[in-house]
Amino acid sequence: MTRNLPHSLRSDARDNRDRLLDTARALFSREGLTVPMREIARRAHVGPATLYRHFPTKESLVTAAFADQLRACQDIIDRASADPDPWHGLRQVIENICELHARDRGFTEAFLSAYPRASTVTAGRDHMLKAIADLASRAKLTGHLRPDFVPDDLILMLLANKGIQTASPAAQVAASRRFAAFVIQALTNCPHNTPLPPPARLTSTGQGTP
Repeated sequence: MTRNLPHSLRSDARDNRDRLLDTARALFSREGLTVPMREIARRAHVGPATLYRHFPTKESLVTAAFADQLRACQDIIDRASADPDPWHGLRQVIENICELHARDRGFTEAFLSAYPRASTVTAGRDHMLKAIADLASRAKLTGHLRPDFVPDDLILMLLANKGIQTASPAAQVAASRRFAAFVIQALTNCPHNTPLPPPARLTSTGQGTP
């Protein structure tokens, strides 16, 4: 019995960690990142001490909770970057990322750096924005992407996408797909495009600075 005890404890710890992550993902998705840590512990049926033993800070919980979404986001951009048609690749990025973020409000907040110290999320976002900038530069050379597009326009798109509120997750995704179609239409280069105003530098809270 003594020899089995450490394995049992490790198994219990893994179960607690998995339950905390599942609970955090569900709550963050529905309510955003403002959910208190104690509420996450209560819903996961563990004590606050157990929660803080696994995740000493909310930033560490946010990073762990959204690791899968961050990888999915990176996969979307990697596939688009490998597309021989960069304009098609960029359109796929807009469509797929809008849908990914529509399914998880909490991930959008994390991606937009509501917790700047969640360094994995922040570094992942910055890497992806650089990849999108490279993709956009190639798409402009095809003549299909309007020349005044800047990578921060993607952040504006996600902020607007985040504001979509519907009665069900399915309706949220459907509305996000329609929104993505409008975004692609607006970014398509054509002779009648009205020049955009100068871009603002977006901060981690999503507010512009001149």
